[in-house]
Amino acid sequence: MKLTWKNKALPPAMVFILMLGVVSLLSDMTHEGAASIRGAYLALLGASAATIGFISGLGELIGYSLRLLFGQLTDRTKQYWPITIIGYCVDVLAIPALALVGDNGWIMACGLLVAERLGKAIRKPAKDTILSFAATQQGAGKSFAIQEALDQIGAFLGPVILYIIMLFKTDGSTREIYSVCFAVLGIPAILTIIMLFWSKKKFPNPETFEPEPKEIKPFRLNAPFLLYLAGIGVFAFGFIDFALIAMHVVKKQTVSSDVLPLLYAGAMLIDAAAALFFGWLYDRRGMWSLIISTLVSAWFALFIFGGDTPGMTVLGVLLWGIGMGAQESILKAVVAGLVPKANRAAGYGIFECAFGVFWFLGSWLVGILYDRSIPLMIAVSVIAQLLAIPLFYLSARRKNI
Repeated sequence: MKLTWKNKALPPAMVFILMLGVVSLLSDMTHEGAASIRGAYLALLGASAATIGFISGLGELIGYSLRLLFGQLTDRTKQYWPITIIGYCVDVLAIPALALVGDNGWIMACGLLVAERLGKAIRKPAKDTILSFAATQQGAGKSFAIQEALDQIGAFLGPVILYIIMLFKTDGSTREIYSVCFAVLGIPAILTIIMLFWSKKKFPNPETFEPEPKEIKPFRLNAPFLLYLAGIGVFAFGFIDFALIAMHVVKKQTVSSDVLPLLYAGAMLIDAAAALFFGWLYDRRGMWSLIISTLVSAWFALFIFGGDTPGMTVLGVLLWGIGMGAQESILKAVVAGLVPKANRAAGYGIFECAFGVFWFLGSWLVGILYDRSIPLMIAVSVIAQLLAIPLFYLSARRKNI
């Protein structure tokens, strides 16, 4: 398959990156559209703040910790495409199923949200690995940034579509309107699966993009990688899930509930722009791009939970979006530089598992602290993220990236 840009054919590796980017765009329309209202939805169904924090964290724990298992499975079987496709099907189809949840059905809704995270756990190491094969030929920072930018265009469109639905559908209860929103998200879910099969047909063996190394060395958890894991661990511990943010801004009425999808959509646009900028910076300055982005974004909780005006809320969500952009682009690019080709799926699995465990622990803690002391919750979030900076620096010094 050939695409052209200014009368020049794009390299096959870049075409593959763009096709997977469209897959990410469509899938993010689905689950990020859902993410913009899931916190408020769970609250409507009867879930408490502690439950929302726990389920958000549990979903991330399952979604990340099991990537360790599926990363190793992918490395052993080399069945990159089948594992990716199965994971995507579980991931995106769990979202429209939320439309079937009835009144007081928060337990069923929680189960479906956890199932969505399970699907992501299945497909993520395999998908990131096949993307890395092409990314090593086009620049890891740029490639993962392009992927994240397309991903976040979908993350922007999903909430906007839900906002439009809420704008015109005024009859029925809020829960019923939310159910319609989840049903509509079934459209990009199906398109995701169709695009995935088309990508597989055009590029059945993406591992051929990256040449085999002349010497295959066993992968070990060396000091640079361990320092990096520690850094992303404390970063994840302090990074607050949007479900709790959504619940807070609706509870405090700093923004109205019908504007919530637009607020999330704006964060996704910032995410996309930040991913492109910091991905470009990573190819030129290495780990410094991650250090800078963390230093900028670490303060979001101070504005969202410490402020009481719409302006402070918006500023905080924009900083949150910068953190998400770095999280989804640079963090993966670093792994591609630290882990050899033969073990990269396992490397991504270890990385994502560590991220998820600490995200779960942090989400659970901030959910508890929210009900007891918001200032303490803010302090934990900010300090944990800032602690990641020296660890990133030490990892870069040891690996020279």
